[in-house]
Amino acid sequence: MAVLLVLAGLLVVAGRVAWTYLDPTGERTIDRSQPVLLESLKDLSRFEAATGTFQVVVDLEKDANFLPDAIKGTRTLFVGAGGVDAYVDFSSIATNAVTVSKDRTEATIRLPHAQLEKPNLDNDRSYVFAQQRGLFDRVSDFLSGSPGDQRELYLLAEKKITEAAVASDLRARADANTKAMMTGLLKSLGFTKVTVKFTDEP
Repeated sequence: MAVLLVLAGLLVVAGRVAWTYLDPTGERTIDRSQPVLLESLKDLSRFEAATGTFQVVVDLEKDANFLPDAIKGTRTLFVGAGGVDAYVDFSSIATNAVTVSKDRTEATIRLPHAQLEKPNLDNDRSYVFAQQRGLFDRVSDFLSGSPGDQRELYLLAEKKITEAAVASDLRARADANTKAMMTGLLKSLGFTKVTVKFTDEP
């Protein structure tokens, strides 16, 4: 009798170990993605002069014309966070933009003003904070098997961040940083007097 109990106990333990090891109800992930395809290469000829970090709360509401919000309508609060780079494009510098004195002690260079890149939203820091949906919208999302498209929220966040970047001093900061960089570079080449101007300056 004792032997049977010991055997039964061993079978139970062995069964649990096998169940844990095989895990027949578990899931596994198989990555069958294709190799990354390099589409193009290009040389960079610009100076990344400044970066601004922005965050905006998008409050987007959609209402039906003749139905209450509880029946048809959505309101979404979306937190969009990302950065905007300001850069100076050296490829647009004219051939006569640099003038050097005869004794090679003075140099003057004219640069284009800084431009702003498209906002780069951080997916890890951008998210739906809250959402209210009417009955019809919830049923529609349930039947479709997928939540509402968030593309509109991302585009709206990018638009608002772009407007904020334009209104900020980001480009002015980039201009100042570029001016300081070029001054230091030319002085390291032996010029004792360096003048950096932008194309719209006299």
